[in-house]
Amino acid sequence: MRHHKSIQLRFKFLLLFSLIGFPIIICAQHFTTIKSNEGIEILENGKKILFYQVRPKSVDGKYERAGYVHPLYSLDEKILTDDMPADHPYHRGIFWAWHQIILNDKNIADGWVSENISWKPNKVNLKKNKERVILESQMIWNAVLENHNTNAIAREETKITVNKSTPQYRILDFDIHLFALVDNLKIGGADDEKGYGGFCLRLKLPKDLLFVSQNKIITPQDTQVLAGPWMDFIGSYAGESLPKTGVIVFGYLPGSSYKYPWILRSVTSMQNIPYPGRTPIALTKKGLRLRYRIIVHTGDLKNEEIEKLYQDWKAKGE
Repeated sequence: MRHHKSIQLRFKFLLLFSLIGFPIIICAQHFTTIKSNEGIEILENGKKILFYQVRPKSVDGKYERAGYVHPLYSLDEKILTDDMPADHPYHRGIFWAWHQIILNDKNIADGWVSENISWKPNKVNLKKNKERVILESQMIWNAVLENHNTNAIAREETKITVNKSTPQYRILDFDIHLFALVDNLKIGGADDEKGYGGFCLRLKLPKDLLFVSQNKIITPQDTQVLAGPWMDFIGSYAGESLPKTGVIVFGYLPGSSYKYPWILRSVTSMQNIPYPGRTPIALTKKGLRLRYRIIVHTGDLKNEEIEKLYQDWKAKGE
């Protein structure tokens, strides 16, 4: 009889434990990383977040690129970015590139359209826990110089942090360091009034796409538009019959004011925070640091919430 009661008590304990433990297991944040010859895919609770392209990739041998994010996914796994689009085959998901790469006052390469430059993956490391995944990548920029040899001219060290999602949003942090490996190296945007260059997003472009910064709808122009230090790109990325998604970008540029230049496009192009713009800046061996944050959300984050997230993020980097 005592043995029977002992079994009953044990059964009740196990049942209680399972009832308590079951929702914890279901709700616990769990990141998965999948490595392949092409790159690294990051998932959260089985849902795709992003793919980081490590291996150099081209369009029929042209516009070779590496070290960028595509696809970027919404919270419900809809693809938000384009890669190698027909209208601009050198665009690639979430990327950072510069038209002017200057050595000894001579233009030697164009990182935007991949002319006389290649990216060599040097190493990629992953760190993860229940709160986040950190992807650390090192790329070497190579160019053919006057000696007709391929030379390493810069080292790019990028850290992408994927934070655990809330029901409303997911935060991705980009911390990019560029170090010159040669003397007298400069980088700059396009040599025109647009000044394309820096951190870019080749997002899908739904017809209802809105550009919102600090509670104001911003109208794209052909040249740069001054707006706040963050922009929310809200639209029906997965189709007009489905809920909208927002993609917020925070920028924190060296020496900039609270107003930021933006290149905004509603059709057949990308979104860009141009830096440094048309006038090149020196890229030294001490390095240049650029920080950005992307927040993928359900389309209903309020201005006050976004502003608080921005100020908290900015304060942590100062």
